[in-house]
Amino acid sequence: MSSTPENRPDPRKVTTSRLVEMKSRGEQIAALTAYDQIMASLLDAAGIDLILVGDSAAMVVQGLDTTVGVTMDHMLYHASLVSRGVNRALVVGDMPFMSFQVNPDEALRNAGRMVKESGVEAVKLEGGKVICRTVKRIVETGIPVMGHLGLTPQSIHKFGTYQVRATEEEEANEIRRDAQLLQEAGVFAIVLEKIPAELATEISGDLEVPVIGIGAGGGCDGQILVSHDMLGYYTEFHPRFVRRYAELADTMRGAFEHFVGDVKAREFPSVDESY
Repeated sequence: MSSTPENRPDPRKVTTSRLVEMKSRGEQIAALTAYDQIMASLLDAAGIDLILVGDSAAMVVQGLDTTVGVTMDHMLYHASLVSRGVNRALVVGDMPFMSFQVNPDEALRNAGRMVKESGVEAVKLEGGKVICRTVKRIVETGIPVMGHLGLTPQSIHKFGTYQVRATEEEEANEIRRDAQLLQEAGVFAIVLEKIPAELATEISGDLEVPVIGIGAGGGCDGQILVSHDMLGYYTEFHPRFVRRYAELADTMRGAFEHFVGDVKAREFPSVDESY
């Protein structure tokens, strides 16, 4: 799509308050993940509003089966790389499993490390009512917090599946309640993952803070995907909510095979490519 005055990104630095402004005027928030400086700089130049340094790095970078195994040190490393490549977008660092669940004081220390050592501008925590005291503690010190409800990958061993959440009214009511509680605790935004579109639309309308969906339909205030998924770079699975904007795995494999063939045939390097 060509750039027009209507869809051209606002050049101003994106902040948590800017996201609230975007919601109030009906402007959709575009968000993607990044794990290194080059990817982050490309996303930033493209006009992405929010870049999440996701614990999804465990799967799409480290080759693990779940996000549970990624550590605080891993996340600090990836977040520091991403921060170096960004000028405009808001950079949010995922708090990994067991970095915030033990108690609010430990969560605060780890959130402080994430901001101070890596340069991110906010952190994201998974969970609802059970983490609200922790969220409030972190926010009170001046660190912005993003919430995450619905399918929360760090709880995969509890769920036992990556299926859609909140299809039953009891769990839907729990997510409605948790969203309100997180807002009251001070989050600046909430990610809703893999829940029915109607429920996500309802929650988005009820909250003052932006709601960013992933597999939650088009009624949210914004959308986020894992960059490696939407680029067709990570191909281990392809959920229905991921639109493939490229097929980089095929392109890269073809380039690698071409290189191998050229080397084997002594066609690379050429005279022009030699000194």
